[in-house]
Amino acid sequence: MKTGVSFLKIAALYFLIGVGMGLTMEIIQDHRLAGAHAHINLIGWVSMAIFGLIYILFPKAGESTLAKVHFWLYNISFPLFMLGLSFLLLGDSSLMILLRIFPNILVLSVLIFTINVFMNVRVDDVKKLLRQ
Repeated sequence: MKTGVSFLKIAALYFLIGVGMGLTMEIIQDHRLAGAHAHINLIGWVSMAIFGLIYILFPKAGESTLAKVHFWLYNISFPLFMLGLSFLLLGDSSLMILLRIFPNILVLSVLIFTINVFMNVRVDDVKKLLRQ
C-alpha cells in the first residue's frame, strides 16, 4: 500500500504544479510551455493517481518489487523529462540530452507497470473488490 499512497501524494503535487502552470501561462499570456503543462497534468497528475489507486486496490501488485522499481524509475525520469521539454519549448536546446534519455526510462517504467498488472492483478481480486 505504501507505493500506492506515495504515487497518490506525488500525483497531487503534480496537479498543483500543472494548475499553477496553467494559471501562470494565462496571466502572463505566454503559452510556450503548454506542452509541458499538458504532460504534467496527464502523465504527472492523472497517470500517477491511477497507478496509486491500482496499487492500493490490488496490494499484491502494489507491494511487489516491480511496483517499487516502477515508482523510482517513473519519479526519476519524469521530472528530468519535463525539465528537458520545458527548455526545448522555450527555445533552448542545451538540455536536449534529457530528452534523449528520460522519456525512454519513463516508457520502461510504464512497461514494468504493465507487466506488474498482468502478473499481480487477478479476476478473483476484482470480484473480491466488487463484493466489498
